[in-house]
Amino acid sequence: MKYISEFRDPALASALARAICAEARPDRAYRFMEFCGGHTHALARYGVLDLLPTNIRMIHGPGCPVCVLPIGRIDQAIAVARQPGVILSSYGDTLRVPASGQTSLLRARAQGADVRVVYSVDDALNLARQHPDREIVFLAIGFETTTPPTAVAVLTAQREGLTNFSVLCNHVLTPAAMHAILNQTEPVALDGLVGPAHVSTIIGTQAYALFPAQYGLPVVIAGFEPLDIMQAILMLVRQVNDGRAEVENEFTRAVNAQGNRRAQAMVHEVMTLRSEFEWRGLGSMPHSALRLRDAFAAHDAERKFGVAASPVADHPQCLCGPILRGHRQPQDCKLFATACSPEHPLGACMVSSEGACAAHYHYGRHRTTA
Repeated sequence: MKYISEFRDPALASALARAICAEARPDRAYRFMEFCGGHTHALARYGVLDLLPTNIRMIHGPGCPVCVLPIGRIDQAIAVARQPGVILSSYGDTLRVPASGQTSLLRARAQGADVRVVYSVDDALNLARQHPDREIVFLAIGFETTTPPTAVAVLTAQREGLTNFSVLCNHVLTPAAMHAILNQTEPVALDGLVGPAHVSTIIGTQAYALFPAQYGLPVVIAGFEPLDIMQAILMLVRQVNDGRAEVENEFTRAVNAQGNRRAQAMVHEVMTLRSEFEWRGLGSMPHSALRLRDAFAAHDAERKFGVAASPVADHPQCLCGPILRGHRQPQDCKLFATACSPEHPLGACMVSSEGACAAHYHYGRHRTTA
């Protein structure tokens, strides 16, 4: 299949692996962070980590949308779902994220709340059309990739007069997370950044220009296929060796400098920056997430139901927060692959396939380490 099979070619992968090994200087270490959970998944799934020389280390970042959603926001969604007449809808992984009191949206459904899995926000809109006597709430999560569809849904609901449709908006912004990682009190030593693929189709490469300028770190935007990621790693190695810090685009078949201007305009029309928003692992950050503008208050579930989100501490033994900050690896957690597994997750990083813990568990990284 075009743009699939050619980016998984074993011969090309071998050639890229040899090139990376040849150009990585044995007298230095290379520490690259992939911010996107999709890259974390691909690194584990395709065995890319096994093809890299030992002096190149990939560090997982906070790019899993399910993982960065804090417990307080899940508690808020559960409180809304338990309101009379409400149907709360969201993506399947979100329903399994552990919340307070050993509960989750999935358990709230078992206890009587009407919580439904949808595959897109359009499915939630259809629920509003099919059930005019019910309040349909869409729990919206994700980075810039999933934000435009939510904006389109709000515009559609307003145009069609679907007053029973509202959004619990938890959309977050990638550059804010990157700044937070690089400005930590205990910073992670990094030599380069692998920029996200789908996010970059929306915001473009220009959104990353500040990182080489301010932090002196090279950024390479990469696609999700194994050869994409290996080529991006090679490009980062070359930048480090040359003493350069630039934004380069490996994913040229889908990403340009400006991004998707039409999508950006729709998001800007419907949403605005929050003054503060809490992230799992990164704490409360200013201007790091979006909310609905006042003109769309009728479709804002936070305002409609008046249920606020409160900070809640993670499981005391769960290392999801430090993993999202790049300080720890999944295998460092004593719950990993023992008490915590994809079937019985104790932390958000084990829920989504884009979570570092789930990726390492599914593809046997814990067995390889052992």
